[in-house]
Amino acid sequence: MPSLDEQLTQVVAAKAVTTISDVISVLQDIDSLLPTDDGLKWFNLLYLKVSESVRDNPPSAGWEAPHWLERLDVVFANLYFDAIVNWQRNPTQTARSWAPLFESRRRSDIMRIQFALAGMNAHINHDLPIALVQVSGEKGVQPDRRSPEYRDFEYVNNILEAVEAKIKPYVATGIVGAIDENLGEVDDVIAMWNVRKARETAWVNAELLRHLRSAPVQTVRDDFLTNLDRLVGLGSRGLLVPVGLK
Repeated sequence: MPSLDEQLTQVVAAKAVTTISDVISVLQDIDSLLPTDDGLKWFNLLYLKVSESVRDNPPSAGWEAPHWLERLDVVFANLYFDAIVNWQRNPTQTARSWAPLFESRRRSDIMRIQFALAGMNAHINHDLPIALVQVSGEKGVQPDRRSPEYRDFEYVNNILEAVEAKIKPYVATGIVGAIDENLGEVDDVIAMWNVRKARETAWVNAELLRHLRSAPVQTVRDDFLTNLDRLVGLGSRGLLVPVGLK
């Protein structure tokens, strides 16, 4: 019988992800596999609910740049899926921003909501700028803040905030719904996180990366990405401070 980690890798690597429906399918498979005492489950669940809401709740007039947005969703999700596979098969190739969550996912002294926010921190602050640059290059567009792409990007913030508000009480409580007495101890940690600000920072970092592509020395861009990865990893470690540790 394969170990849980081997099963997780198989689930993630089993299918090509090319549409938002594929993204949701893999996230559902991960959710079904992981037990409730696995911290990765709680980030994955939040990601699943956000992806479903993006699919099911477009703006009343529809997305302005639907092909761009779906491609962004797919590239973005594949960075998360690649991180899971790399962590099992070649951990030295895994972004440092993901390491704190993967290393801590079986600890019982870290709350579900901390795992969820640490995953969002790694995925948005590190992966999203990379995905934005890749998709802009593929589509041949350089979206600015007056573009349809940016307006769609901004609208997703509303969806994220609504889903986060809805699911946060669940991941901050037990399965039976009793509020965790230790929640007050991580209030300051939770307050560190703001999804709208994180996504705005990701957009700015993507703009910087696009400019750095034309830098005469490639190491400038590489150094920026390395330092971003390290900084995001430090942020995740802060979000994952065990309950009761002062």
